[in-house]
Amino acid sequence: MGRRILHASAPELLLGSESDSQIITPSRSYQVGRDPQSDVVFADPRVSWHHAVLRPGRGGWTIEDADSTNGTYADGRRIRRLEVGPGTVMRFGNPVNGPWAALSSVPQPSEQEPAPPEVPSATGAFRSPTAVRSLPSRTIRIGRSHDNDLAVDDLLVSRNHAELRARPDGGYEVVDLGSHNGTYLNGQPVFRARVRPGDIVGIGHAAFRLVDGELQEYVDTGEVSLSVQELSVRVDKGRITLLDHVSFPVAEKCLLAVVGPSGAGKSTLLGALTGLRPADHGTVLYDGRDLYRDYAELRQRIGLVPQEDILHTQLTVRRALGYASELRFPADTTKGERRARVDEVIGDLGLEARADQAIHSLSGGQRKRVSVALELLTKPSLLFLDEPTSGLDPGMDRSVMTMLRSLADDGRTVIVVTHSVLNLDVCDRLLVLAPGGRIAYYGPPGRTLPFFGFAGWPEAFEAFENDLQRDWAGGFRASPLHREYITDVMQQPRPVSPSPRSVAEPPKPQGWAAQLGTLVRRYTTALASDRTFLTIMVALPFVMGAMARALAGSRLDASTALNALLILCVGGVLTGAANAVRELVKERVIYRRERSVGLSRSAYLASKIIVLGCVTVVQAVVLTMVGLFGVRLAVRGPGAVGLPPLAEIVLAVALLSFSAMMLGLLVSALVRKEEVTMPLLVLLAIVQVVFCGALLKLNGVPGLQQFSWLVPSRWALGAMAGTVDLPRIVPSAITADPLFRHSAGSWILDMGMLVVLSMVMGVVVLMLLRRHEPAVMRR
Repeated sequence: MGRRILHASAPELLLGSESDSQIITPSRSYQVGRDPQSDVVFADPRVSWHHAVLRPGRGGWTIEDADSTNGTYADGRRIRRLEVGPGTVMRFGNPVNGPWAALSSVPQPSEQEPAPPEVPSATGAFRSPTAVRSLPSRTIRIGRSHDNDLAVDDLLVSRNHAELRARPDGGYEVVDLGSHNGTYLNGQPVFRARVRPGDIVGIGHAAFRLVDGELQEYVDTGEVSLSVQELSVRVDKGRITLLDHVSFPVAEKCLLAVVGPSGAGKSTLLGALTGLRPADHGTVLYDGRDLYRDYAELRQRIGLVPQEDILHTQLTVRRALGYASELRFPADTTKGERRARVDEVIGDLGLEARADQAIHSLSGGQRKRVSVALELLTKPSLLFLDEPTSGLDPGMDRSVMTMLRSLADDGRTVIVVTHSVLNLDVCDRLLVLAPGGRIAYYGPPGRTLPFFGFAGWPEAFEAFENDLQRDWAGGFRASPLHREYITDVMQQPRPVSPSPRSVAEPPKPQGWAAQLGTLVRRYTTALASDRTFLTIMVALPFVMGAMARALAGSRLDASTALNALLILCVGGVLTGAANAVRELVKERVIYRRERSVGLSRSAYLASKIIVLGCVTVVQAVVLTMVGLFGVRLAVRGPGAVGLPPLAEIVLAVALLSFSAMMLGLLVSALVRKEEVTMPLLVLLAIVQVVFCGALLKLNGVPGLQQFSWLVPSRWALGAMAGTVDLPRIVPSAITADPLFRHSAGSWILDMGMLVVLSMVMGVVVLMLLRRHEPAVMRR
């Protein structure tokens, strides 16, 4: 009796969830969890067995979290205990797309059934749909083409992208139709999956949700917010902190600058915010969505401009952007559609007069505009830039920052990491990081120096370096500015689980053959535009061939044969290795950025092998023909395997050059700086000469013999020696090597080992490329 009186003031309410609804009365408490005996049961694994309790009280109802693993949320905030009533929407296990329950008043018999409460969706908290349509009991095809049932005007969407199919049980399922950029269900890539009410289907910049028999469409127009909550990054087994519980909000259409002394964690923060190197602890919410969990889908909406150029500078602006559009847009996008988008971004960034000019001939500020144009092709909502004004004069600095200001005003969120403090006044917010990765200031740029108590930025940065005892972060947390620009805006950031979450793996890129074709054409064009490379490529085989011809004389005999074959080996190694030794390291920034937006690792390597391989083989043929044209090879009859001797030697030199090219790619994938490749090229040439078998006796010498098996020139010289029957022409201890025998078996073994070495080096290069990729792509 007394218990009923205690709860008499708590009203009866209607509790609705994804699966059913019930009236709750103040006579008892209601359990929420995965336990089938609970009053409100959710099968979602993110919900704990006993997750929360809904209790009646003197003033109404209260929701209490029961120490759940993943938390209980209301209005996007994690709560421990909260008074609730009609209109309250609660989520369990995740603030964005966790299972939900909502409270509403119990309808009276004379009242109409109330509309269900609005539920926060993965498209952003409480955003209104841009379109709503009834769901027919049939298949709905979604795509870019206007003949679809639902046309999406977005170049990231394939012409026929996906279908929403009615199921016999009355539900729906989404089926991807082999799209270029993938179809996503609640942020995860899917090919075929059931869609339940409230689920979010992501296609390009659009998202769709089933609600009460209707299909609601949301479009990401670019005006998105970012909420950074408790980001921490530690390395060296946790002993070194790069970011220390960094939290701040970024509003829609905001231009945010991040500054700080060297070592303050600016680059680390950039990697965490873009999802390329997720933080060990903390959350980044992209308009209410967990960026790390939904990275596979959201990565297409994030643009990143590194400090270095991310385009082949030998190409013209229009051509470079054209190739980039081929890689980023679906294969069914027409040339006219891609050309129109390229012309649009060129016009937006004022590059019309430079569109047909080679990128390397542009000024620093113009080159930065081209890099920004590349990222704007896909209309990203978030744009990040790393040191965009580095090395620019004050005028160019101002021009670039003004450009970023206009990009934000056009409806994007722009975050720029910079050392320059000349034009911070154009920014909406300024984030100052102190050593140790802590926030020393966040707010309007104009209030920064007065807060620190310095007259200018040089004094401030000097203090960061010298005044190591000052608690910069603590001083800011205790200031009214922290409450005004962080705490009040973020409305009590929810605690974050210290265990790192797994990041959703991006889908495997679509259209491997199409990517390969684009990469081959782009690389060929870039090489053809490099006059220095062309000159060396043409001259080197003629020079080395002429040297071999001079040594060979009119015929190969005891005095000329070994030296002539040795020069052919050296020439083949130099041409192949010199072609490739710089090619991967000089494009590392380009590769890293393209890989993060879906470039296939194997297609990229295959394009290098195809183009460089063709160039290298042609050079090897020229080298051999120049070196041995008109020379009597002094071999009785055909070569070792029955081919003309000159043809066998051409094949051996060509395969040697190809193997040396693969060795050059291996070196290029190993080194960190382009400057070290030339000394390594010299070292490679020396090793090939010493261990080819022309100068030292290798057969039967422990250690040397086994090491020589890894040297391509060893097998190539053996094949050529077998073709001309070198042991007969130059009998000696060196030429008595079994690999030099004039027999089909020895020649095939020599050539086969060159093929094996090339394949092994290709696999190793593919593995080494993985080391230089964004952390999220290393799967």
